[in-house]
Parts: sequence; structure tokens; C-alpha cells
Amino acid sequence: MSTITTRSAAAASRRGELAAFLRLRRERIAPKDVGLPGGPRRRTPGLRREEVAQRAGVGVAWYTWLEQGRAINPSVQVLDAIARALLLDPTERDHLHRLAGVPGAAKCTPARQPLPPEAQTILDSLSPLPASMVSAGYDVLAFNEAYAALDPRMVLLPPSDRNVLWRLFTADENTQPLVDWEREVSFMVGQLRAEFGRRLHDPGWRAYIRKLSEASPLFVEMWARHEVSAPVTHRKGFRTVDGREVTITATGFTTAAVPDAKMWIYTPAGPEAVRVIDELLVRYREIGAAGLVAEGAEGAEGPGS
Repeated sequence: MSTITTRSAAAASRRGELAAFLRLRRERIAPKDVGLPGGPRRRTPGLRREEVAQRAGVGVAWYTWLEQGRAINPSVQVLDAIARALLLDPTERDHLHRLAGVPGAAKCTPARQPLPPEAQTILDSLSPLPASMVSAGYDVLAFNEAYAALDPRMVLLPPSDRNVLWRLFTADENTQPLVDWEREVSFMVGQLRAEFGRRLHDPGWRAYIRKLSEASPLFVEMWARHEVSAPVTHRKGFRTVDGREVTITATGFTTAAVPDAKMWIYTPAGPEAVRVIDELLVRYREIGAAGLVAEGAEGAEGPGS
């Protein structure tokens, strides 16, 4: 395939992503959200194209072409007007800019970078707080003992298979670590969609999305929503390998040495969570990850089973 053909195909793919994103964002806005009457004669959900065009101050035909994925080049100012018309938040606005290919849109760093030696030292120093280094594609690159104690099934996987989303979408229901699976995974898929917007032409990333899509109809459904989100500090419920539930606060930090990854630190949300994590850490140091998983399986079976 020639360079020109490759570039043409990449541009068409980007415009297709842009068209789907605009349509889905338009359809989620109720007329009343922007001061318009609903009326009984609406045949489609959300706003009409002409209403978005009017709110953004652009021509209806031009906006229609943009939403159809035609080869047009909107300016930053016009995209910002469309973002306001569609009530996009800052993360969604940045995603819109990247999909439109405007000059100055954020560029991506390489998908994988080697971790500097000090990364593991920092993670180890954070124990007894569970902590890990996770790539933009949710590969677990490094972790400390407290993280291994909290999620021993993850660390028992070969390093190349330690991917948070892959596990969440393919693991048996009995081994899922999240208490509120739907909420947490939707949030993570939204972050993945935002990161993908920076890497639309990266063959590795496109293969990764195909792999998840082929493995999970649920991923296909969430991916098709074109929702984007930014990583934020938040609380989540975690189910330990022995069946207990702990609430932790997840806080992400970027590092200059590995800008494509985040260091996630999980802070116990109360004394009970502290106690459970401390107990798991003691057992991990005594019997390792495999021992914790085995103990959890025995506990699930119960006496006499």
C-alpha cells in the first residue's frame, strides 16, 4: 500500500470516529437541556443537526457534512463553538480536537516505554498502600507487595497478560475484583476511548481494541457509546481474594520519566479497609500470591463441600 493510500485510509478512519462521536453527543442532549421545546413531532433522540448548527453559529449543510465524515477542515474556533453547542466537558472537547486533526491537538507518546529503576523503588516505599504503574492501555507495568496482596490473581499472570481491562472483560464472574463493575469499567473504557483518540493511527492500539472487541460483547457495547473521561481521584469498592469488600480511594499521578503511564495509589477509606489490607499483606509475605488465591478458593468452598 502506498504512503498516499495509507494516509487517505487513516484520515477516513479518523473522520469516521469524529462523525460517530458528534452524532452520539448530539443525541444525548435533551432539547430542554438547552432551552428548546421538546414537542411531540421529534423522530430522533436529542437535538436536530440544524439546532446544533444554529447554536454553534455554523451552516446546517456544513455541520451535516462534518457529522457525515466528509473531508472538511474545521478551525479550532469552530470546533470550540460546536463543543459549547454540544455541552462537551474539557475531556470531550480535547477528544473532539484530536478527532478533527486540528493543529496543536495533543500528540501521543510511544505506547510502551521502559520503566526507570527508581519506579519500583518508589512503589515499594509506598507499602502498605497498594500501588502500581499502569500504561494508558491498562497494562500493569509494575506493582508493590501491597498491590499483589490486594489482587494476587493479577500478579500471577505472565507479565505480558497483566492488563486490567482484558481481565475485567474476560475473567470469570467469581474472580472479578470490582464491587461496582458496571460503573468502574464504564469509567475506564471512557479513559481508554480518550487515549485512543490520541493514537488513532497506531496499529498496536487498533489491534488492542479489536482484541477486546472480539473477546467481549460488553466491551463492544461500551465502546460504541463513544464516551470519554479523564482519570480522576475516586472511591471504589474492591473484593479481595477471600471475599471481603474494602473501599479504597484511587489516586493517579503522572511521572516525567514515563509520561504514558500513571502511578495509581490506593488509599484505604477507613480503619476496616486498613485492617484488611494489612492482614492480606502479612499473609502475602508468608505464603505468596498463589497461596492467597488457594486460601480464597478453600474459603469459598466452605466446610464439608
